Amino acid sequence: MTDRVLGVLGGMGPLASAEFMRQLTLLTPAERDQDHVPAILWSDPRVPDRTAARQGSGPDPLPALVRGIRGLEAAGCGAIAIPCNTAHGWIDGMRAATRLPILHIVEAAAEALRGQGIGPGPVGVMGTAGTLAMGLYQDGLRDGGWEVSVPTGEEMARLVTPGIALVKANRVAESHGPLAEAARALAARGARAVVLGCTEIPLGVAAGPALPFPVVDTIEALARAAIRWAKPEAARAAA
Repeated sequence: MTDRVLGVLGGMGPLASAEFMRQLTLLTPAERDQDHVPAILWSDPRVPDRTAARQGSGPDPLPALVRGIRGLEAAGCGAIAIPCNTAHGWIDGMRAATRLPILHIVEAAAEALRGQGIGPGPVGVMGTAGTLAMGLYQDGLRDGGWEVSVPTGEEMARLVTPGIALVKANRVAESHGPLAEAARALAARGARAVVLGCTEIPLGVAAGPALPFPVVDTIEALARAAIRWAKPEAARAAA
């Protein structure tokens, strides 16, 4: 294998990982099988809950994350993508445990905002309680000039957290209503775009009518970042 084999550290959740692989395939400029990105998916749903760990009510997921990274290293991967936003709260520990580059989902989302013409200004971010508590997007997007708003505590409890849980329970169609309502509330408060900063959320939002404002699907954004890494020549030609 070459150093352009992508490792996908997944299982958080399994459906989001499967959707990442689908997007990776659909977005790759290809005419035949051999044009696609070589990728190895490590899908381990046994990784302890990331939000519970961040809130102090569950075990540390880092050992399980590092175990997956070791497996991807042994398989010959040259970089790692993690289709789970909250897991990026442990990215420093993961990067310290490997020589491989780890693509950052927040950086991918920022690139997607720029690609949609959303410059500095107000944007909304939806995510798990753990992701928002860690400030992953608040800190990461602020560096690019964006002003981040997030759902209220009531919206998290009534809409976002239950919506994410519905996707994880394979009740995707039911998740659209609460997740779309939360996104619309952010737009009503002035967000020019909404970043779907949990890899379950794009699945729920896509299960119903399209929202009437720009959104960033972080699964898609990470897949595009992975393609840019795996096929830099094709990415430069497309630009």
